[in-house]
Amino acid sequence: MNLFDTPPVNASLTLRALAYLLRYPDASFRAHGPELIEALENESALSPSRTNELVIMIHKLTKRPTLEVESEYVDIFDRGRRTSLLMFEHVHGDSRDRGPAMVDLIQTYEKAGLYLDPDELPDYLPVLLEFASTQPAVQARAFLSETAHISRAIFTALLERESDYASVLAAIIELSGEKAERVTIQQDPDMDESWQEPEVFGGCSTEGQNKPGQPQLIRIVKRTATETKLNHQGA
Repeated sequence: MNLFDTPPVNASLTLRALAYLLRYPDASFRAHGPELIEALENESALSPSRTNELVIMIHKLTKRPTLEVESEYVDIFDRGRRTSLLMFEHVHGDSRDRGPAMVDLIQTYEKAGLYLDPDELPDYLPVLLEFASTQPAVQARAFLSETAHISRAIFTALLERESDYASVLAAIIELSGEKAERVTIQQDPDMDESWQEPEVFGGCSTEGQNKPGQPQLIRIVKRTATETKLNHQGA
């Protein structure tokens, strides 16, 4: 079933509520629980079952010990690439392509009159949601649909971790006009593996050689007189 068969609805308050739910749940978060529930229930942009899931989640987050909720958030979103809320990290990783993509996104925000704080990254999912909340329903759905494939990957990772935050990603996917469903994603490397220092020169291994384990030829090139002179001058 493709939800694009149904017309988009105004979900500005719902999108802002979802953005707030994905931000760090500090102590002040508890005070806004009733407001979040009111926004979700009054706007009715989501299905009753999805809204009910989110209401239950909000109750859990506001009633559990603050330190426990904060620790769980860090463990989920800050210690694994598959659940990162930085959307371009899922597409570009640490490559140079991420920079131009960030610039383009910032320009998109600024054209709409949205200016970020210096410490906010434009590809942070809550920021994307807040921007979408300022757009008309049709444009908001189209904007969210551009990153729906990333949202589905995060949704799948959260399901595997049995996290209540999966309901938030499911809501985002559905507001983009698509179905919240599992996809195949790569496994995160073990924490020890990702932080392990590589051996110098790969431990001088034979990987990549034509005949691993066999003696390899080394070509020694004699310097010219000019190169020797320049080397001494540089020293």
